[in-house]
Amino acid sequence: MGTIIAVDIGGTQMRAASYAPDQIKPIKQKKIATLASEPGGFDRLVSVIQDVWPKDGSVEAIGLASPGPLDPHTGYLLAPPNNPLWHNFPLAPNISNHFGVKTFLDNDANLAGLAEYRFGAGKGHHDVLYITVSTGIGAGVIIADRLLQGFHGLAAELGHSIIDPNGPLCSCGYPGHLEAYSSGPAIVRYVLGEIDAGTKSSLKRDENMNARDVSEAAQKGDALAIKAYQRAGEYLGIGVASFLHAFDPSIVIFGGGVSQVGGLLFDSFHVSLKKHVFHPRYLENLSITTAALKDDAGLLGARALAELKLNS
Repeated sequence: MGTIIAVDIGGTQMRAASYAPDQIKPIKQKKIATLASEPGGFDRLVSVIQDVWPKDGSVEAIGLASPGPLDPHTGYLLAPPNNPLWHNFPLAPNISNHFGVKTFLDNDANLAGLAEYRFGAGKGHHDVLYITVSTGIGAGVIIADRLLQGFHGLAAELGHSIIDPNGPLCSCGYPGHLEAYSSGPAIVRYVLGEIDAGTKSSLKRDENMNARDVSEAAQKGDALAIKAYQRAGEYLGIGVASFLHAFDPSIVIFGGGVSQVGGLLFDSFHVSLKKHVFHPRYLENLSITTAALKDDAGLLGARALAELKLNS
C-alpha cells in the first residue's frame, strides 16, 4: 500500500498530512487558513494537499474530514454551516478527479470517533461513543467495530437530538436540540440571558464572551458561571442517557474544548446520567473518559477512513 494523505477541513484552518502504510506519525504535515467565506477555497485545499504530496507520487488514497452535513456515500458536502460557498458541493469527486486517486469523505466528528477507536482512548473497545463538546456538539459511533454512517450517511448527528421541542433555538435553527443547551455558545447565551434578567455576576455583558471566560469566572467562584456549567452538564447527561439506550457502548469518550473543564461540567453530568438512564445495567463497566488524540483526531480519522475503504 502506498502513501495515504489525510485532510482535516476546519472552520479556521485546513490541515493536511501524508502517512506511510501502518504509521500514525505523519511523514509531512501542513496547515493553512480555511478562509471559508472567501472564494478560492477549493484551490487552497488543492494547494495544501500538494504541499504534503510525496516526491515519488505513490499516493494510494486521500481521506477528507469536514464538518457536516454531508453525504459520505457520494462525497458531497450538503450544507456546511461555516462554508456557505460549498453547499451541495462534490468535494470528494472533485479532489479525486484533480489528483487521480481514490478520495473518501466523512463528517469530522465521525472521523474523530473512528480515530479514537483505532488509535486513541477507544482502542480495544468494539462499541464506542465519541462526543465532541465545543462550538457545537458532534458525535461518532462505532458499533461492533463498524463506523455508523446510516442510509443517507447522516447518522450520529447527536448534537441535534431533541431534548425539549419548546427549548431554545439551536445553531441549526430548530428548537431544543442538545447543542442549544450544552455547547460553548449555549453556555454563553445562558449567562448573557441571566445577566439581562438581573442576575448578579462578576461577568459583564459582552457579546464577545466565550465559554472559556465563563469557566474562568466559575473557577473563581462566580455563582452564575458555575450554574451555567452545571446546567450544561445536566442536559448533557440527559442526552447521553438516551444515547446509551440507543447504542449501549462500552466506552464514552469526550472531546472538544468545553469537555476540558473537568468537574465543572462533569460532576452534574454524572448525577444527571445516573438519574436518567432507565436501567443501571447500562452503566456497569462503562468507561467514561476524555479523548487522547486532541487536535490530531481529525487527521488520523481521515487517514483511518481511507485505509478502511481501501481494505473493504
